[in-house]
Amino acid sequence: MAAFEEHRAHLLRVAYRITGSLADAEDAVQDAWLRWNALDDDGRAGLRDERAWLATVVGRVCLDRLRSAAARRERYVGPWLPEPLITTPDDEGPLATVVRDESVRMAAMVVLERLSPPQRVAFVLHDALDLPFATIANVLGCTAAAARQHAARARRIVAEDPPPSAARSTEQEAALARFADAMARADLDALVALLHPDAVLVNDSDGRVRAARRPVVGADKVARLLLGLLKRSGTAALVQARPVLVNGEPGMFVPERGELPASVTTLRLDDGRIAAVYGVLNPEKLGTLAAALGTQRRTPGR
Repeated sequence: MAAFEEHRAHLLRVAYRITGSLADAEDAVQDAWLRWNALDDDGRAGLRDERAWLATVVGRVCLDRLRSAAARRERYVGPWLPEPLITTPDDEGPLATVVRDESVRMAAMVVLERLSPPQRVAFVLHDALDLPFATIANVLGCTAAAARQHAARARRIVAEDPPPSAARSTEQEAALARFADAMARADLDALVALLHPDAVLVNDSDGRVRAARRPVVGADKVARLLLGLLKRSGTAALVQARPVLVNGEPGMFVPERGELPASVTTLRLDDGRIAAVYGVLNPEKLGTLAAALGTQRRTPGR
């Protein structure tokens, strides 16, 4: 058990990067624990690399989840964003360890959404573990040459529009505070000034709540839409906003109020300006708020 615990956070990070879903990631880690637990002492002793073996188990489960999710996403209403990982600064569990890695910040996760399931698995397993392509091929059910091609194509796609470098926490917090202040004052000019000219607003709602069903591009359009939504719900909603960490970066949770649905918002900064506003409003993806509120999530193998 202790040996598996050493790898839990790493496996959860790998699984989340592949699936973009904490629920799927936890299930994959649970499956890896069950298979690990089924090994006898000789079986475990025969493993040359425990972490790599566990990662391949997780990779196979995640590949199956990705392929089934592809069909579901074809029916998804509006943009799809990864399930936000919500933590607080005093969290000490596996999830807090996961979000310390910049590879899981929202901007980096959004880039991975452009990859096909085999490309994503090959990219993450090679990037996270530097697993040999022969091993990755066993996960994908293809040749080593094909696995190498999947990883190479993934790297090219990511390189075409890489996420900006992570901003310092203080810079991110300051930008979020200015953003919230401009919203609370309904100051259009101040809000536009904070946004990059090509800023994009991406709302993930699956049509379950009222939200933009297409990405909104342009500082003025983004600002006017945000203030329009706030006008209908009242600025008092922002008073209840709670600062949280979203995939390791400062963000905020706004509870449901009037016409305004509950949401988790985080920002992507580029050269000090807000280049993207990511809002997750789909109620099914806000279950991770339990972590921020101090409720213990299910822990695989316990």
